[in-house]
Amino acid sequence: MTYDIAIIGGGIMGCSTALRVVAGGMKAIVLDQGDLGQGASGVNAGTLSLQIKRVKLMPYALKGHHLWEEMGAAVGFAKTGGYTLAFNDREAELLKERQTMKAEAGAPIEFVSNNRLRAAEPGLTQKVVAASYCAEDGYANSSLTGQYYRGCLQDAGIEYREQNAVTAIKKLKAGIFEIATPQGVVYAKRLLLAAGAWLKPLAALLDVNLPVNARINTVSVTERMPPLMSSVIGHATGLLTMKQKANGTVLIGGGWQGRGTPQEGRGEVDVASVRPNLALAQYALPALGDARVLRSWTGFEANVPDFYPLAGALPNVPDAYVLGCVRGGYTIGPYIGQLMGNFILGREPEMPLFDPGRTFQEDTI
Repeated sequence: MTYDIAIIGGGIMGCSTALRVVAGGMKAIVLDQGDLGQGASGVNAGTLSLQIKRVKLMPYALKGHHLWEEMGAAVGFAKTGGYTLAFNDREAELLKERQTMKAEAGAPIEFVSNNRLRAAEPGLTQKVVAASYCAEDGYANSSLTGQYYRGCLQDAGIEYREQNAVTAIKKLKAGIFEIATPQGVVYAKRLLLAAGAWLKPLAALLDVNLPVNARINTVSVTERMPPLMSSVIGHATGLLTMKQKANGTVLIGGGWQGRGTPQEGRGEVDVASVRPNLALAQYALPALGDARVLRSWTGFEANVPDFYPLAGALPNVPDAYVLGCVRGGYTIGPYIGQLMGNFILGREPEMPLFDPGRTFQEDTI
């Protein structure tokens, strides 16, 4: 059998693209070296905060957030609202500058008084200098990602193969891709690389050098605690996100770095990095001083030098595409996957994609 498209990478973006192209009439197969949704899609903190999204990506984040809300209980979606805190004048200035730009980009972000903050979240420290609030912020349960998309693929009749790492890709003279895997060779007319932090070695199989790097983000979870907060809490620097789940556990993240590389497998937790992350969380919410941390883990987050997505045609390889490297990709993923699917179907995407062949310049706002 020759598929219309083979999608390598069964995370949010790969699966959502598969669902869109199949809805458009294509025959697709999804290949993943592990289990569906168990890469970055399944090990992140599940934060769905518009306050931590980049300004240029805000329209995509708003669309993605809406899709998560539609998925609802199946992915553990909860809209709690979220506060971002500043503890000194420098952070307050940073908060004001960044959240104003994000509000102008369409996010419903407002600045709130300390009295309002304390009334809503009395457990927070009294040392807050400034705070912003977004009623749309919330979270989902990232551990449900794979289960959710596996069901969606099954319902749509889309074939997928897990524990099936791609070892070689060849473009035959007939224009067909020959994809070698431990479970046999797959033939497809088109190819989408959507393997997150593993994009670089995959593209290298087609002699394409993508400037993909990987961050090793760390997340920690505490034991079950009495109610400490009802909103998603962040910090002006972006170095803290935390939320209390319905079962009482508190998830703490903020992009603190572990060790390792995607090629080596799972990353390792770096205690020297986790410690200041937990200290910042306790500073914001003093009652965390009584909590035991049960577990910390890491997940790879791919990026390119300008920290914008790769979404479009793979340079110099006809009928091949790439999708990934979306900072904040958990929120945006379902939507940009749909855009990618429309592009592959030959339809005009609702919003522009991000040319993987562009000249990369650093841009961190």
